[in-house]
Amino acid sequence: METSELESKVQKLETGLAVQEAAMAGAQATQAAAQAGMTSTFAATQSGTWAVMTAGSAALIVGIFLGMAIAKD
Repeated sequence: METSELESKVQKLETGLAVQEAAMAGAQATQAAAQAGMTSTFAATQSGTWAVMTAGSAALIVGIFLGMAIAKD
């Protein structure tokens, strides 16, 4: 096999490896972005749940006091 033929094969292998590495890096970046998105979605859901519970609790307390005030009259 000639030197130029070997060099050509090595270049093809290197190119294939570079493409494979780039694809894997892209997949890892996509996975990291998806994980970050899930984390922020979960945090937002939790915050929303707590906000609804807090507002509901506040309304319940106000309702109890209003009911007690009306019952006294």
